[in-house]
Amino acid sequence: MFEDFLYALNNFRRSKTRTFLSLLGIIIGVASVIVITSMGSSSTKKVENTFGTAGLDVVSISSGFMRRRRDSVTLTFDESFREDLFAQIEGIEKVWYKNNLSTTLTYGETSSTINTSAIEYGYLEMYGMELESGSFFSVTDDEEGMQKIILSHDTAESFFPAGDAVGKKIILVASNVSFGFEIVGVLADQTTGMENGSAYIPRGFYSKKIQPNPAAASVMVQAVSNQRASELVDILEDYCTEKSGTEGSVSVTSMQSMLDQMSEITSTMSIMLSAIAAISLLVGGIGIMNIMIVTVTERKQEIGIRKALGASPADIRQQFLVESASITLIGGIMGIILGILISLAVEYVQANDFIINWGACAFAFVFSVFVGIFFGLNPASRAAKLDPVIALSGE
Repeated sequence: MFEDFLYALNNFRRSKTRTFLSLLGIIIGVASVIVITSMGSSSTKKVENTFGTAGLDVVSISSGFMRRRRDSVTLTFDESFREDLFAQIEGIEKVWYKNNLSTTLTYGETSSTINTSAIEYGYLEMYGMELESGSFFSVTDDEEGMQKIILSHDTAESFFPAGDAVGKKIILVASNVSFGFEIVGVLADQTTGMENGSAYIPRGFYSKKIQPNPAAASVMVQAVSNQRASELVDILEDYCTEKSGTEGSVSVTSMQSMLDQMSEITSTMSIMLSAIAAISLLVGGIGIMNIMIVTVTERKQEIGIRKALGASPADIRQQFLVESASITLIGGIMGIILGILISLAVEYVQANDFIINWGACAFAFVFSVFVGIFFGLNPASRAAKLDPVIALSGE
């Protein structure tokens, strides 16, 4: 078989143009599969980087927009709702309440209307937020309702371009009432996650000074694991529907379930596009079969001489199968190299992580060799069945 392989290489060298045209379909097919799967893997990785790893175990509950029936019950996210969640649903680690309010921040001559979130202790840490300077709220800040505020990176930059926000006093106007707040922290510029508020104050202050005993606008449920968070989406939807008597009374989302859905969509698209790209491998295989049929016709006398010297039909069949498989073997290797280079160039231009799906490389390579053997089988069988007398006569 090794001698057949070397002999095939010599034949390729003598027919460079024909060999190149035979290789082209295989090269394009293999390279297409690799480029598509690599871009799919890179897109999935980009989505994961966008969402981040923190907060994947959190499920968000907020009011829905469905019209209520007359017998429906309005869900109120008060303390009893939090207690019921712990009592009736398993797999919950902690529950956070959050309220949003429109406020006006003023420092010196700079003033801006922003959305401020009233949060409980540990909320920002749970989402994996990082500080550029200062500190997060303490338990005391939340329970005592201290007049402290944490600004986002962009908000702090607009008020304090020099970056000296921590320790300064800023005026917050909410519900037509002015309050003086001390800036205790500035968040780092967040490039991942879903939480990107402009400013944060302790929810204890909100409930004491702005809205006594408020119901939460949204509820963050932290699950015991990322997997449990995905499961809790449907469980919490059913639970809230049962309590309110209205389907769609709340909106339940989680970063983990959204990430799973987007990854599934990306994977499905990659598989579909790879299947389409694999068609070019089949087209290339048909081209190889045509070329091999022509080759067998051209080399009848060679086949006749080999048979006259004692070569069996199996030897002749093996010779042409090896030659057919060698074409796709070489084409598969060249296609893998070309696919990696194109993927590297595309990811470099798009500034994405360079990820090669080696499983797809292996599949494309094996499939290309299989195509060569499959489509070379008919020409090889024709060669094996040739009568040596007829072959030597040149007819």
